[in-house]
Amino acid sequence: MSPRAAGATQHELSRIGLLATLPGATLARLAENMVREDIPAGAGVVSEGDEGDRFYVVLSGMFSVTQETRGAQGVLRPGDYFGEVALAMHIPRTASVRALTPATVASCDEATFNEYIRPLFADDG
Repeated sequence: MSPRAAGATQHELSRIGLLATLPGATLARLAENMVREDIPAGAGVVSEGDEGDRFYVVLSGMFSVTQETRGAQGVLRPGDYFGEVALAMHIPRTASVRALTPATVASCDEATFNEYIRPLFADDG
């Protein structure tokens, strides 16, 4: 398997604040279900209004977050994540995310999100 086709590693995911609380065995299973993707600078990852079908974590590089009506919303860096709102709330993407630098993300599908990641948001309040 080439590094490009490999999933995220358990170590990489443990550096994502949201995921750091997961037990090691759970993190390892999640890592097996993640897909690693290299993103060239300037490339869009998700577009506002599109259907949300994946959750992403930033492994390297920087991304801009923009909304049509509100403009620039911030910058995502390694350790950040995006895509959870569309999956958790079953609504279209609420923002567009574009690579500012060459970057690497790991992502998972909705079933994996629901099994491993959605419960982490239930503890927030």
